[in-house]
Amino acid sequence: MLAAPVNPSDINMIQGNYGILPKLPAVGGNEGVGQVVAVGSSVTRVKPGDLVILGTAGLGTWRTEAVFSEEALVAVPSDIPLQSAATLAVNPCTAYRMLMDFEQLKPGDSVIQNASNSGVGQAVIQIAAALGLRTVNVVRDRPDLQKLTDRLKGLGAEHVITEEELRKPEMKNLFKDMPQPRLALNCVGGKSSTELLRCLAPRGTMVTYGGMAKQPVTVPVSLLIFKDLKLRGFWMSQWKTDHSPDQFKELIFTLCDFIRRGQLTAPACSEVPLQDHQRALESSMQPFVSTKQVFTM
Repeated sequence: MLAAPVNPSDINMIQGNYGILPKLPAVGGNEGVGQVVAVGSSVTRVKPGDLVILGTAGLGTWRTEAVFSEEALVAVPSDIPLQSAATLAVNPCTAYRMLMDFEQLKPGDSVIQNASNSGVGQAVIQIAAALGLRTVNVVRDRPDLQKLTDRLKGLGAEHVITEEELRKPEMKNLFKDMPQPRLALNCVGGKSSTELLRCLAPRGTMVTYGGMAKQPVTVPVSLLIFKDLKLRGFWMSQWKTDHSPDQFKELIFTLCDFIRRGQLTAPACSEVPLQDHQRALESSMQPFVSTKQVFTM
């Protein structure tokens, strides 16, 4: 293993409240990049020297060495930056599939999301910009809000607003200059998700892929009846189960093309030696974290 990030889902898995739980004792970490050092005599998909990422969750990436079946691995091009490769299989894949699979969006259409500074949020901003989509990005208020706003706009965000601004009546003015979103991406739940729904165009879709607030999604009846909104869920692990390894490989190569063109970069990362895992895990659970902890081996 060369590098492996700490994602919220990794913490959830350790806490025991995730959709996939490995048999104990287990190794933490669900994604990362490694280099093949040796292969069995009948292995054909990968060879020594290849850079590979894991295509399956629950196998454990927070370690220096591992033995995996070739079916669990996807070789990635060697010209992809290491941090991008290490963080490729979960967040950018989730962002791309949500943008592509729920609404038929075309250039000029808009998308609204919360948790916009998360790993998925940053990938949504960049991929949407590359596809010609306009984004409204909701974040929590914080002391360094202007710094965060500048960083997200540097990635391609059109609008960055706080949860408090989202609740104000003036929000309607935003959609005088851009179409109402047909797609909302929710990683928070609670009041934040209700406000996203209020912004959606009639017959729009809200996709929930996380619940950072640990509060249920609450939907006013009037929005369901009079706007006929759709509520969907998305889980990347389920997508992989429902699709072939070749389809996942095709997805990875599509994202690698974005990276090569400079349209998709890794989230802001703090590299931490694996032996300092305690520090990395504690940092990853702090509020208002805008950098992803990445173990280096």
